Amino acid sequence: MRSLKTAALLAAAAMTLAACGSGDGGTAEGDGKVKLRFSYWGSDARQKLTEQAIAAFEKKNPTIDVVGEFSDWPSYYESLATKVAANDAPDVMTLEIRGLAEYAGRGALADLTGKVNVADLDQQVLSTGSFGGKQYAIPTGVNVMGVIVNKAVLDKAGEELPDDKTWTWDDYIKLSEKITKAGDGSTFGTEYTFNQVYLSMFAAQRGEKFYNNGKIGVTPETIKAWWANFDQLIKTKGSPDAAKMAEIAAAGVEQSLIGTNKGALGMWWSNQLGTLSKVSGSELTMLRLPKAEGASTHGMFLQPAMHWTASSKTEHPAEAQKFIDYLVNDPEAAGILLSDRGLPINSKVLATVKDKLPPADQQVLAFVDSIKSELATAEVPPKGGSKMEDIVRRYSEAVTSGQQSADDAATELLNAANAAIAG
Repeated sequence: MRSLKTAALLAAAAMTLAACGSGDGGTAEGDGKVKLRFSYWGSDARQKLTEQAIAAFEKKNPTIDVVGEFSDWPSYYESLATKVAANDAPDVMTLEIRGLAEYAGRGALADLTGKVNVADLDQQVLSTGSFGGKQYAIPTGVNVMGVIVNKAVLDKAGEELPDDKTWTWDDYIKLSEKITKAGDGSTFGTEYTFNQVYLSMFAAQRGEKFYNNGKIGVTPETIKAWWANFDQLIKTKGSPDAAKMAEIAAAGVEQSLIGTNKGALGMWWSNQLGTLSKVSGSELTMLRLPKAEGASTHGMFLQPAMHWTASSKTEHPAEAQKFIDYLVNDPEAAGILLSDRGLPINSKVLATVKDKLPPADQQVLAFVDSIKSELATAEVPPKGGSKMEDIVRRYSEAVTSGQQSADDAATELLNAANAAIAG
């Protein structure tokens, strides 16, 4: 995410929203139809599914035209922030949880409290769309981050699935080393990610919150312990080195080690199991995260895949709300989108599409159900939260590549993260 530019553009948006009247988001067309603009990101496959859902909505609502404003992930937030700053926000916008405070806090989002039917939605997950006591966002669906295992690679190495109720980080590192050693030099035990959510779960195992009373609650010791795991993986060749891992990460899901059958383990979101299964052609399974010695929790939580929001400047709030309601509450929409944006959080809708879910999604549903009592509620990041992934990745890459000491990097990471929140 291009967070520094995004933050600047959002600051401009705040002044624009205060200074300007109604925007020109939704308009009435010459034929009397209402035009709604709808922004979202994703793959070509997601675009096709979304266009199908839009067409179905329009058929039910012939007086509304929904115009999808689709982009790839890297450019999405920069483009959206530019539109908001120019008082040209789409009527319905897709946001992540880490962008919610940024937009709601600057008055860019409409209050959806009582405007969308939420009676059948998972109330724990729904709470992640609240800010300042108001419901600004409706979750599209849920994910969990866990360990995805390519069983073909594991079997070829002569190893068995670990007991994910008891395994530790030391077990994970040792297993990764064994898998690499059993291979032909092109296969690795694991691939890793510097995702901030991964760090937050690791911290939770040590009794720490990523955000705590307006500041970063993770200690330097925890950050350094997290990096030490990567250092061990690299030293034992349980994973590729820093340069190779950066190359793999930049190539996307399809070129991941698991996706290309060159790796056995990896930290992934549950809604990525389907894509990984498809591109690898192998049997994959999900496991709980390893735990720190003596930890009482795996630190895992239900995360909204993303949120539906409406612009505070839309000229057609009723139609925008109707579209959002359709996306979260209509079985027809769910039957088209399935788990592309996470498993549906509407219990009645989920029941109607459960049998239509492909095998990978059936597996995810079973996995989530089996560990649901262990899952916490996702933290809603404060303003500045959208910058955290870039900050965590930047210093993590500096440490694993040997460009910076762990002590210095941990201090600078915390300073940068706290400054982002304070700013």
